Amino acid sequence: MAKVVVDVMPKPEILDPQGQAVAGALVRLGVAGVGDVRQGKHFELEVDDSVDDETLHRVAGSLLANPVIEDWVVTRA
Repeated sequence: MAKVVVDVMPKPEILDPQGQAVAGALVRLGVAGVGDVRQGKHFELEVDDSVDDETLHRVAGSLLANPVIEDWVVTRA
């Protein structure tokens, strides 16, 4: 079995209200020096070695991410 990590983030041009909420909370907590926060999703999959990269990208783009508003990166760990 291989471990695969899929990180999904909102595209840069998409508003990220969750990230903005975290950034606002950091200011209220007195944390300085954080310019921007973007919140995404992190998936860890255990897959057979027979699952190829093309299949993993297809799964990420059709199930784990919304390709209209999100980008994703698939990494074999």
